[in-house]
Amino acid sequence: FLQLASGIYSFACSLWNHHTDTFLQQVCAGDEAAAANSLERTLLSLKVLRKLTVHGFVEPHWNVEVMGFLHAVFERLKQFLECSRSIRAENVCRDRLEKTIILFTKVLLDFLDQHPFSFTSLIQRSLEFAVSYVFTEAGEGIVFERFIVQCMNLIKMIVKNYAYKPSKNIEDSSPETLEAHKIKTAFFTYPTLMEICRRLVTHYFLLTKEELTMWEEDPESFTAEETGGDSWKYSLRPCTEVLFIDIFHEYNQTLTPVLLEMVHGLQGTTNMEDTSAILIKDAVYNAVGLAAYELFDSVDFDQWFKNQLLAELQVSHNRYKPIRRRVIWLIGQWISVKFKSDLRPMLYEAIRNLLQDQDLVVSMNYIQLQSVLFFLNACLPVDDFEFRTYQFLPYLESMFTLLFQLLQEVTQCDTKMHVLHVLSCVIERVNMQIQPYVGCLIQYLPLLWKQSEEHNMLRCAILTTLIHLVQGLGADSKNLYPFLLPVIQLSTDVSQPPHVYLLEDGLELWLVTLENSPCLTPELLRIFQNMSALLELSSENLKNCFKIINAYVFLSSSEFLQMYAADLCRSFCELLEDITTEGQVQVLKVVENVLKVNPVLGPQMFQPLLPSIFKGILDGERYPVVMSTYLGIVGRVLLQNTSFFSLFLSQMACELGQELDQILSNVIEMWVDRMDNITQPERRKLSALALLSLLPSLNSVIQDKFCGIINISVEGLHDVMTEDTETGTYKDCMLMSYFEEPKVTEDEETPTEQDKRKKMLALKDPVHTVSLQQFIYEKLKAQQELLGEQGFHALMETVDTEIVAQLQEFLQGF
Repeated sequence: FLQLASGIYSFACSLWNHHTDTFLQQVCAGDEAAAANSLERTLLSLKVLRKLTVHGFVEPHWNVEVMGFLHAVFERLKQFLECSRSIRAENVCRDRLEKTIILFTKVLLDFLDQHPFSFTSLIQRSLEFAVSYVFTEAGEGIVFERFIVQCMNLIKMIVKNYAYKPSKNIEDSSPETLEAHKIKTAFFTYPTLMEICRRLVTHYFLLTKEELTMWEEDPESFTAEETGGDSWKYSLRPCTEVLFIDIFHEYNQTLTPVLLEMVHGLQGTTNMEDTSAILIKDAVYNAVGLAAYELFDSVDFDQWFKNQLLAELQVSHNRYKPIRRRVIWLIGQWISVKFKSDLRPMLYEAIRNLLQDQDLVVSMNYIQLQSVLFFLNACLPVDDFEFRTYQFLPYLESMFTLLFQLLQEVTQCDTKMHVLHVLSCVIERVNMQIQPYVGCLIQYLPLLWKQSEEHNMLRCAILTTLIHLVQGLGADSKNLYPFLLPVIQLSTDVSQPPHVYLLEDGLELWLVTLENSPCLTPELLRIFQNMSALLELSSENLKNCFKIINAYVFLSSSEFLQMYAADLCRSFCELLEDITTEGQVQVLKVVENVLKVNPVLGPQMFQPLLPSIFKGILDGERYPVVMSTYLGIVGRVLLQNTSFFSLFLSQMACELGQELDQILSNVIEMWVDRMDNITQPERRKLSALALLSLLPSLNSVIQDKFCGIINISVEGLHDVMTEDTETGTYKDCMLMSYFEEPKVTEDEETPTEQDKRKKMLALKDPVHTVSLQQFIYEKLKAQQELLGEQGFHALMETVDTEIVAQLQEFLQGF
């Protein structure tokens, strides 16, 4: 393409110039039809030149023709803009003319984007051109919205371009960067910056008649106007706001006094009859909100809130609506920047009053939507550390009721999603304390779910709300099952088309439902039929799938395993053949939990998985985290189901064609050798208990490995024993003797039903019920009785004297 570009560039330029000149002559002559044809050719040749210029040269600034064309673009733009004065909207050329003007600006924007240093010689001219047409009288009567957006984007790209920003250490900057920065600095003088700032705020930030009309006639659509993402590239309002933010950030020391002067000129309540003054105040407040982070040290927002903004929220005059709406938004911008938590109750009071606006009884009001959006964007963000539940509780009932009423009243999907998001935030923040107020929402959500059949994104919002609702209701969420379980069923069924949108949230809802379920119901058990297909997907949702399986295991292992163990074991065998190391560990942890919860049934039901785990140990699995899990599983079987372990060992001996004792010897040797792979204290203690459970024994293999078993046991003692400073004795810190409902502080999450189940399980787990110190003593004593004093003494001599000394210290008092 580079070769093609250099070969045809000169001809393409000539062709474009010819068609452009012809068009301009025909416009002057008033030949409309001919001008339309020439304009079409001009547009086509310009499209070709755009691609050649932007993509056809590695270092275009060295090509005289390329740079000549780019400089000519400015002259042609002026000619076409002047031409637009005589070509009115009804003229057949008008639409094509505007497209050509926009294409000229695209040439400049694309070239700047792809070749910032080659653009350096064009910076001055680009800024002069764009600022002249957008921020002075030069553009009056000829500029149009899309052109203004393009010019502002050109200014923004130059201001924000990292290629033009010198390093903090000037010596580290390239000459090209320094040259570009010098041109920028020379252009953006104080008078220029002040004029741009004032013009942006007092001209472009003003609400237009069209916007005010839309506000009155269709407040939901007005609220939902796109302002996020890349909308600044195409829409005027977001474009002006993004340009303001970037210029203010770059030149904040110059512009802060300019903006503060505007603010000081607006103290007090504005005259209700002066619409212009109200719109100016709205625009200035908008600027202060956008520049919140830059103004952190220059504005005492707390005082401003108390002395002026709060009073403005209480002005009920209809014409003051723009200010009430803007103040709400402004506080939303500042609340995460600089706003004392002590002031929040005053703010909640003001928000509640707005939501209770009497006009709302008749029709939905924009202020109401803004209040909701305020909550959404500022008041209750999940990461807002300043939020204090106790401050919000006095307003909870009325706020929740009003928000629910709003949810019913609004009609657009986007608005319903916003309101649902706010409700979710409220529920998440107050958790269990929401229970008295959610009855109405619980009754309404099934209807909303049915109505939203064609709107999957709204259904995602409903799922998120249900997640927080279930967490807030805890065990009482079982009353939602008639609605909740079919929703989970649909959302996680990969044979249903909506799963593409709903699966991630559906899995999250499934998980929290299980975590908060007081008992397993037949319907909850039936939903698990969806899991096999989900495991086959092997997607990023696997982690949540494993969490769900674990939740079923903790909830009711016997019922669950009897129905699904065979399918689950088959799925796991397939997964382990082709899965990441992390995925392997997740699968193995499920098996480990099954053995922990059900040491009798578990090994039998997952027997097909055990040979590969056993072989992995014998082969010295190279990944420590996998080896650790292997040893945890085998340790559980050995400690809690000895008879199964003996049969399994015989099976492995047959399968591998080796003597049973030889296999046992190899396993113990590998276990001792790889003990350091096990980092979790629980698993380390489990290993010690499991190997000690082989004692007392006359088996020569076990006696041969006695030294290793004692070494691991002493390591385990070091892990779990803590010294009582008063008595000088040691105790096992992992022992748990009774279950007590923990007291929960405001900052802590309330324990779920699953948390309680795990605690009850721990009370039956040997790791938490058997004292390692006591267990070692009893096993050694039994071994001594079996061998006699002399035989036992000979066995102990195989252990390092330092290890024996440590063991004796731990066993003092026995």
